Amino acid sequence: MKAVILAGGFGTRISEESHLRPKPMIEIGDKPILWHIMKIYESQGITDFIVCAGYKQHIIKEYFSNYALYNSDMTFDFKSGGVTVRSNASEPWTVTIADTGLNTMTGGRIKRIERYLEGDETFCLTYGDGVTDAPLAKEIEFHEREGRAATLLAARPAGRFGTMDMNGDNVESFREKNPQDVGWINGGYMVLDAEVMDYISGDDTTFEKEPLENLALDGKLNAFKHPGFWQCMDTMRDKEMLQRMWDTGSAPWKTW
Repeated sequence: MKAVILAGGFGTRISEESHLRPKPMIEIGDKPILWHIMKIYESQGITDFIVCAGYKQHIIKEYFSNYALYNSDMTFDFKSGGVTVRSNASEPWTVTIADTGLNTMTGGRIKRIERYLEGDETFCLTYGDGVTDAPLAKEIEFHEREGRAATLLAARPAGRFGTMDMNGDNVESFREKNPQDVGWINGGYMVLDAEVMDYISGDDTTFEKEPLENLALDGKLNAFKHPGFWQCMDTMRDKEMLQRMWDTGSAPWKTW
């Protein structure tokens, strides 16, 4: 099974970093968040990826083109011009980086990579800015068992603010922010049948609007509920929080 990763947007809400590189290439630790997402999938048995690139796509292509150079010990013999790889830190991945256009919407990007899928192949889909400790292999099993065209990960993000308990106008107590205070959202990490391509009309289609809405209306959309960790990197505040988790060895998404 392949995992399709949407990595072509401008990332305007984190422009402090994204004016230099695509949002999925912003680093947590010393690795792009795209790498973290791929490691999450790898831990669930998925190692074949299609990256839907657009904005500053050359940076993504250069990263994977030079992956062994960046991650291996190498000896350069300037007398002979030879190069010896001393330790190969490559990943067991197959990575297709597809140019899906600069201004293409999310649905259009998915439609453009249809040619890289095999017939009626079921595939995974996620965004290039979110990490989770969800059991994706179980989500795939759930999708196959339920037999609907699409399954999305229903997540509960942490609330940004604490909550006040009130009785009329009287404040009785304060509570720390709690995911239970926030409703379920689309956390990405979807499992999709090839049928979903029929719901996408073209480059101007936003996948989260008509396609998902119509799939829901047609009774073809499931939610796999995950009450555990999920976090997107939407702002610098999010990026700094994920960085602190990684630095302190308390990153729940590190399932590998």
